[in-house]
Amino acid sequence: MSIARVFFKGMLSRLFVMALLLCSMLSVNGQNAIPGVPAWKAGEVLPSAVVARVGVDSYFSAVPIPDSVWAGMQGYSYQENPYIGRSDLRYVRVLHYDGDGKIRMGELVCNKLIANRLVEIFRKLYEARYPIQQMVLPDVYGADDERQMRANNSSCFCFRTIAKSGRLSKHARGLAVDLNPLYNPYYKDGTNGKRFVQPSTGAPYCDRSKKFPYKIDRNDLAYKLFTKAGFEWGGAWRSCKDFQHFEWIEQTQK
Repeated sequence: MSIARVFFKGMLSRLFVMALLLCSMLSVNGQNAIPGVPAWKAGEVLPSAVVARVGVDSYFSAVPIPDSVWAGMQGYSYQENPYIGRSDLRYVRVLHYDGDGKIRMGELVCNKLIANRLVEIFRKLYEARYPIQQMVLPDVYGADDERQMRANNSSCFCFRTIAKSGRLSKHARGLAVDLNPLYNPYYKDGTNGKRFVQPSTGAPYCDRSKKFPYKIDRNDLAYKLFTKAGFEWGGAWRSCKDFQHFEWIEQTQK
């Protein structure tokens, strides 16, 4: 093979990689300008070959909320309120492995105070092939918490109140993450002996002595990473249990 031909092939290869990188950076829930390269669509499987060509770093980011994402949040995960606005939030994109070992695209909206921490945590979870079934915005489910938890969807920001109360949830400020919620449900035992469980289909997973996929406990990597980064785990609470829930402890903020 001639030197010119080798040089030409090398240039083509570099140009292709640069095109993939540019496409990855510009595509946000939209169509790519380069045919054959998958657009960023959370929940979809991403070929490992594309990740290898572009580089993993390109798929982990926290940026101001893009117009297309913000428009889709209106009336769903975002409601007009005096507490938090667009400038307080960030759009986070990550890669994650699902339970079948496939690489999937993930997204969430969070408070800017924790955005970089979440990018770091999810990058470490990705490197460890930690299974997360899916991570799409709550708006895909009409911001219906029960629906998205039944689908085992991991998420962060959603302007809502705490279950069975009128108080704002940490999710309403984008300061809490729910991870694999179907298998790590919330429950509270009432004085009448009845147990309230969310999602309602998560009742079989309230018994933490059993073995099942996606279970979070104190030996779990997600528990270790989140708590080390300044988050509190709902599974350690006494008045109720919220095994899916990691919330930012504000007094640790610098």
